Amino acid sequence: MEIWIYWTIAALLLFIVELMTAGFAVICLAFGAGAAAIAAACDATLNTQLLIFAIVSVVAIACVRPILKRTIFKSGEKVATNASAIVGKHGVVCNDVEGDDDSGRVIIDGIDWRAKSLDGETLPKGTKVVVTAIDSVVLTVKKL
Repeated sequence: MEIWIYWTIAALLLFIVELMTAGFAVICLAFGAGAAAIAAACDATLNTQLLIFAIVSVVAIACVRPILKRTIFKSGEKVATNASAIVGKHGVVCNDVEGDDDSGRVIIDGIDWRAKSLDGETLPKGTKVVVTAIDSVVLTVKKL
């Protein structure tokens, strides 16, 4: 088998490995292997192929990787996760929320939470509220 086939197989394997990772470093090596495969197909010596592989890989890591990371992992808005995702959600008081006391209860998305009022106001059962903050397992809510 000719050496350009080995370089092509290496490039494809590196590309497959990149599909399982998220750093965009392995794909830069795949670019280098692809360039070396082209050099091998043009009858370049093994030393030249290795040099082309190294140069293309380093250039790709320096130039292509930052562009790919910026494009794929946009640093715009952060997505709220876990308990912090509940801030801003609407719910209903199911057990009177009496001021700063956290013995009140609210239902948010079908889940019962301990709650206290944002401004110390008493919120009777059935009042529609919005979550303004969360501290451990206690929600701070205000009337809608």
